[in-house]
Amino acid sequence: YTETGSLLSFDRIAEEAFPSLPSQQLHGAPCPESQTRFRLFKNDDFKIITKTTSMLERSGFYWGPITVEEAHSRLKQEPLGTFLIRDSRQKDVLFTLSYRAPSGPTSVRINFEGSRFSLAGSEKSFDSIFTLLEHYIASPKKCLIRPYRKVRLQPLQELCRKRIIETCGGEKIDNIPVNAVLKDFLNSFPYRL
Repeated sequence: YTETGSLLSFDRIAEEAFPSLPSQQLHGAPCPESQTRFRLFKNDDFKIITKTTSMLERSGFYWGPITVEEAHSRLKQEPLGTFLIRDSRQKDVLFTLSYRAPSGPTSVRINFEGSRFSLAGSEKSFDSIFTLLEHYIASPKKCLIRPYRKVRLQPLQELCRKRIIETCGGEKIDNIPVNAVLKDFLNSFPYRL
């Protein structure tokens, strides 16, 4: 819901998350069902989804609207635990986690209910997709190990950000004695991924 109580759609999320894309790419011909495919969101959920979508775009391991076959093909020759996030083809589900399991590439829906994210079939829920991923990376089962990025060689800036977050923790960025510009950069993606 907006401040006036009206519902917000995924189309509006896309407009806010990707303001530089032409409207027809967000709403138009490529996916005619997009106008009705996604459920409507309350204002708080809208903010979470907008932020998540924006951060996923910056993450490097979000592949957007690729098919399950394409995701599995990309992961087929990768080491166990390699994963990516893609758009879900399932109605009322925004994202899917595809990863390389011992039996081969596998996909699982990422549910969003009550302002929290969870994997389909799991009772554990998280305030963000990124804390969900960090949880499963840290799990003793080691189902997830590393993201499959579009750009395989990360810039030095990203490697440094990741190392600082690993060392200090994302929740303690404001206590690090660095300038405000660097703090803003670290806070823009405060995860170990």
